[in-house]
Amino acid sequence: MKPFHVLIIEDHPLITEAYKKAFAQVGSKNSKLHFEISTANNCDTAYVKIEEASKQQALDIVLLDIKLPPSEKGILLSGEDLGLKILELLPNCKIVVSTTFNDNYRINTIFKSLNPEGFLIKNDLDPKELVLAIESIIADKPYYSKSVIELMRKLTANDFLIDAIDRKLLYELSKGTKMSQLPDIIPLSISALEKRKRVLKEVFNLTDKEDRDLFRIAEEKGFI
Repeated sequence: MKPFHVLIIEDHPLITEAYKKAFAQVGSKNSKLHFEISTANNCDTAYVKIEEASKQQALDIVLLDIKLPPSEKGILLSGEDLGLKILELLPNCKIVVSTTFNDNYRINTIFKSLNPEGFLIKNDLDPKELVLAIESIIADKPYYSKSVIELMRKLTANDFLIDAIDRKLLYELSKGTKMSQLPDIIPLSISALEKRKRVLKEVFNLTDKEDRDLFRIAEEKGFI
């Protein structure tokens, strides 16, 4: 019996335990299912486990919290960056996003960048729904929690995507990096970076606002 290798990336211990219990319940209902579960509670630890698993393609399912603290060197800014690494290193692994964010811009961005097999809003979750989600993913059926479905229905025709460079720009500026220093960190000219910042303000309806307003909204929406 081949086990399912599962990695839970989550920085709240109670939620991690809830996931483990849900997998145990799914296994108890079907004797043919067996799960080998490992955990990580930050970007750096998770990345090490993803790299190790990639050598043998030994990860089947990842439960991915989006709102994680940045990695120690600021290379991985959130769970979304980890998701991109999973897509690169473990293309057959199923990603189940789990987040408290319920903003349609943010959800749309995550869908476009990661195309996850599952998308769960934590406020929707209870033990029964977790079991349903796991059973669906194992059966190769995507699973989206109620709030995700409702938010996707409300999405406008706006096709704007905040990419990794935009998020890096927001992150660096929010921690005090000067525009003149950014070309040494992000491979773009100052004029190109200024244009991106201007577009971001337009997207969030902050054209006449200060940079700090942009950082505040970006943080509220989960981009930094």
